[in-house]
Amino acid sequence: MPNVLQLLPMLEPEEMMYVQNIMKDLSDTQAQQFASVYLTRRKDTQTILIATVVGFFGVAGIQRFLTNQTGMGFLYLFTLGFCFIGTIIDLVNFRSLTLEYNVSAAQQSASMVKSLS
Repeated sequence: MPNVLQLLPMLEPEEMMYVQNIMKDLSDTQAQQFASVYLTRRKDTQTILIATVVGFFGVAGIQRFLTNQTGMGFLYLFTLGFCFIGTIIDLVNFRSLTLEYNVSAAQQSASMVKSLS
């Protein structure tokens, strides 16, 4: 098994543990394929934070659209982020929003790589 830190050095600690668990069953080739697919799908915590701040001062819900929560994105958009309360909560929880999305993206990437082999 290749070192996850070498393939994906930018991962957050919780995300790193989850990805290591996924990659332990993959061959070296599959792990490299997984890393390249996952890198294109994952979101950075800074991106979600910036989108949430923009949502607080401008268009609410951008962070929800970025994390594929389209329904919540439209709800935030039309209610001004639940009158800013939802956006404030997302400002506090932006790391968990990102981790939730990235875990889902890792699962999808792993299943895609396994199905191709």
